[in-house]
Amino acid sequence: MNERERARLLDPVDRVSEIMFGLIMAVTFVGAISVATAGREDVRTALASALGCNLAWGLVDAVMFLIRTMTDRTRQRNLVRHVAQATPEAGRQTLRRAIPDHLTGIVGEETVEGMRQRVSALAVPSGRLLRAGDFAAALGIFMLVVVTTFPVVVPFLLTQEVAKAMSWSRGMTVVLLFAAGYVLGRHVEYPRPWLTGAAMAIFGAVLIVTVMALGG
Repeated sequence: MNERERARLLDPVDRVSEIMFGLIMAVTFVGAISVATAGREDVRTALASALGCNLAWGLVDAVMFLIRTMTDRTRQRNLVRHVAQATPEAGRQTLRRAIPDHLTGIVGEETVEGMRQRVSALAVPSGRLLRAGDFAAALGIFMLVVVTTFPVVVPFLLTQEVAKAMSWSRGMTVVLLFAAGYVLGRHVEYPRPWLTGAAMAIFGAVLIVTVMALGG
């Protein structure tokens, strides 16, 4: 796996988003447990549902990662092929369409022509669209989403008291959401990333209160 692919796999926005979704899914299922009336069978059912939901979510996320990878590589191959086979003007137009909107205003004609010449000199990529490293990355994404479930459900395995386990689980969720928000804030270079963490923690707290109000 080259450096670019490794950076894509470890992109904080994508990975933190998956952790947050996993936490929210898990705490929503666990929040359905009624502290007043739940028996151990009800708790086991809710925990199994939380784990099953995140297993499904992790699988979907991993498959979508592979689909996005295949799509990106197909577009890259087609771009190289179209630019190489087109006239210079058509090639420049193709490249202009491929430039992100936020860069179009600063990319001049000389830059586009230089890009066209370099792309035209490239060999059209070939071979498999998916490689072993991609499947390893997809497995890592799957595991990341599934592992996110455990901080939420482990308290129920450590104590028989549903109310206490529920408090620990909710507290752990809020703490982890704060950490996830803090990482996002650092990634986008906010001067005070703890504010992003606090916003995520508040979001988690509001979600928990909402679930409680609905009967959780």
